[in-house]
Amino acid sequence: MKKRNLLAELPVFRDVSPHTLEHLWNKGKVENFPRGTILVRAREPLQTVYIQLTGKSMIYNLTHIGKRKIIFVFGPGALLNEHVLNFHDASLYCETIEASRIFVIPCAWFLEFMEKDFSLARAVLEAQERKMWRMGHQLKNTMGSIYMERKLAAKLWKLSRDFGKMTPDGIEIDIRLTITFLADMLGAPRETTSRLCKNLSEAGLIRMDKRRIMIINPEKLSHFYKTGEV
Repeated sequence: MKKRNLLAELPVFRDVSPHTLEHLWNKGKVENFPRGTILVRAREPLQTVYIQLTGKSMIYNLTHIGKRKIIFVFGPGALLNEHVLNFHDASLYCETIEASRIFVIPCAWFLEFMEKDFSLARAVLEAQERKMWRMGHQLKNTMGSIYMERKLAAKLWKLSRDFGKMTPDGIEIDIRLTITFLADMLGAPRETTSRLCKNLSEAGLIRMDKRRIMIINPEKLSHFYKTGEV
């Protein structure tokens, strides 16, 4: 029995020719990766395209002192590569943060199909432009004019929008969020991040419970990170 082409169900490829998606599906394969698998390493050749089907992965880099700085967290449907041209070494790391099913295909095949079908090339360009837009938004929020509590609130609001589950008590972020993980997202010491989480909790904006964070009122959290007012 022929396996269903999961690529055709991803929003990122919604405008790509079914014929092209069928060829992609036949040239690649679906692999299962446990939590903590490093798919891409900085300064190493990148010869594979990775597309998230289930689970979540993070993109990060290391500072000059070896501290991890998380840039993106991606869920199903994400093109995980920073580029697809296989003559460049990677400049970032990509690691699964939970058990994941990922479609993998050699860069050479993926690039060949991009050359043959502009609809695929356009989909890739749009995906990368969205990443650039998000990067620009993050850089705006890392300037010294925004207090750390507001910076953390902005990141939690974004995570709740991307990975939130509605509950009777608010929106639960469906990611295993440790203080270390949040510190790596903020680029701040662990102790500082712990204090920031406590401040947001005491302000009634979030609730933390067993490495899960509940956003009690998304509108209130959004107002806080934009204005600094509770």
